[in-house]
Amino acid sequence: MKHHTVTDSPYGPLTLVADDGVLCGLYMTDQRHRPPQETFGTRDDTLFAEADEQLEAYFAGDLKEFTVELRLTGTPFQRTVWERLSRIPYGETRTYGELAATLGTPTASRAVGLANGRNPIGIIVPCHRVLGANGSLTGYGGGLDRKRRLLEFESAPRTRAASPG
Repeated sequence: MKHHTVTDSPYGPLTLVADDGVLCGLYMTDQRHRPPQETFGTRDDTLFAEADEQLEAYFAGDLKEFTVELRLTGTPFQRTVWERLSRIPYGETRTYGELAATLGTPTASRAVGLANGRNPIGIIVPCHRVLGANGSLTGYGGGLDRKRRLLEFESAPRTRAASPG
């Protein structure tokens, strides 16, 4: 059974979706490929404490790797791409071609890009860390401005008072 909540972030409201208590979606306002709201189930703000805490720590600059349990639903290829996205370290980027090469299919950068764009758990599965071949900001379901801001946030030197803003 699905439930959802909406939490604030420096990048606007984030809708978190859980299926049987396991996080299966994190969507931004106006996100491309965002499922219809009615598919998110009833609102229940009590089910998302761990995800909320980890997102809060991430946005404070105190968390570099998420450990919340995820349920990634997609094709086998998409799930493989999303798993590889999760291996890109905080503050680092890869190109679509580099990501394709890790799959053993270096010519599949477009397919990787399509799978990347369908990532259902943005930020936590860091699709924002993937760039075009020449290092350019390309295709981000949450919008290129958010992608730029997330990358700047992750690459900025941190002090306790820093914020992603």
